[in-house]
Amino acid sequence: MSDKDFIIIDELENEKKDEYDVDVADEKKGHSVVTQEKADKDDDGYEKYCLICHRPESVAGKMIDLPNNITVCSDCMQKSFDAMTNGSIDYTKLFNTPGIQFMNMSDLENMTPKSQKIKKKKEKPKEFRKLDINNIPAPHKIKAQLDEYVVGQEYAKKAMSVAVYNHYKRVATDTMDDIEIEKSNMLMIGPTGSGKTYLVKTLAKLLDVPLAITDATSLTEAGYIGDDIESVVSKLLAAADNDVEKAEQGIIFIDEIDKIAKKKNSSQRDVSGESVQQGLLKLLEGSEVEVPVGANSKNAMVPLTTVNTKNILFICGGAFPDLEEIIKERLSHKTSMGFNAELKDKYEHDKEILSKVTVEDLRTFGMIPEFIGRLPIIFTLKGLDKDMLVKILKEPRNAILKQYKKLLALDEVNLEFDDGSLEAIAEKAMKKDTGARALRAIIEEFMLDIMYEIPKDDNIGQVTITRAYIEGTGGPIIQLRGQQAIPRLS
Repeated sequence: MSDKDFIIIDELENEKKDEYDVDVADEKKGHSVVTQEKADKDDDGYEKYCLICHRPESVAGKMIDLPNNITVCSDCMQKSFDAMTNGSIDYTKLFNTPGIQFMNMSDLENMTPKSQKIKKKKEKPKEFRKLDINNIPAPHKIKAQLDEYVVGQEYAKKAMSVAVYNHYKRVATDTMDDIEIEKSNMLMIGPTGSGKTYLVKTLAKLLDVPLAITDATSLTEAGYIGDDIESVVSKLLAAADNDVEKAEQGIIFIDEIDKIAKKKNSSQRDVSGESVQQGLLKLLEGSEVEVPVGANSKNAMVPLTTVNTKNILFICGGAFPDLEEIIKERLSHKTSMGFNAELKDKYEHDKEILSKVTVEDLRTFGMIPEFIGRLPIIFTLKGLDKDMLVKILKEPRNAILKQYKKLLALDEVNLEFDDGSLEAIAEKAMKKDTGARALRAIIEEFMLDIMYEIPKDDNIGQVTITRAYIEGTGGPIIQLRGQQAIPRLS
């Protein structure tokens, strides 16, 4: 250890200092002994970085100090030694070769920066509440809070509220008695843009628990290119600031779960289908998993920690695009002949066909029975109709229209939408068939010119969006401050 190395010790009581004899032992070795308080004072908020690879100390590890305030990481130093000793070039012969000049350490004086340090990234750690059985909100309170953010989907919100309430009661009681409560893992089925991911995000925010959202399409069988099954747990650990106890009470949402269904009539090895379902079985049920701290993949340079998934709530979601046809086919087989027989096309235009899903339908789709059995709560989300899209535009707490009104209010301009404009936006979104995601794209398109022109004129006091403007046959109504509204043609 060099003279510059320090041994940081805490403020010890006198008897403990005598017991360990820290000062005497370390002074004999030639080390400088400083207290934690002094070390914190010397920390100027900067960290050293390597002159060669430019990686900071937090990434590359402890730096090696060289003369003239030069710091090099251990990796670059080792590579330099390897090149000198194991290389095919004899460097001793090159010293006397004309035309080749080697750089001396003294030559680096002019190259040395004022301070070879970079500002440390000091992030405030996330704070999560400790789970208490008395503080877990009742299902009706959870649903009431979800109602503020999510329009419609009454059955889905009710099912989620009850499942989450029961799950966290189970976590809080843990091993209170001999009766062990099973996990309340969920499977959400609904068309794209119906609010699956948004529901889970809102739920985690309301409960103040760590949340990890991952995509099932990136998961592959162990040993193949892609994310390992355990990577979903490492993402949750990162969301909990590497606190294992907090991570073990979090929520993992696996989206696009329908993409890991068994492939039909495939002669090739299915490394991202059935094998991934089998790999997720133990995670869903509850097992101890070794995951890397601060990284997504295991390697020798990253420490591992053990996370128990027994109390982690797993929510899986997917659009299951061909599931409707499977349900229709099953229901149409029940039709019979005669006067009281049901027509075969009875379910052809049924908008709520997904709500009739059964476990058998999911097996036909390609989900293995062991996987479905570990997701006991299965519920569906409805596709969005015109009325629901209009409500989504204006009712939720973070509604898109409220966001734009706030943006223009910062320029002291009032933004209004008439009823006809909202219906026109909803009708356009229905044609795109991408659910609530289409609303944002449509509004961005027609608000572009308004957001560009409004800051030019300080006299504009109010802008009213009309149906004619949305349909491209007219323009918005502009009202100047203290004057009547003036319709503008597009």
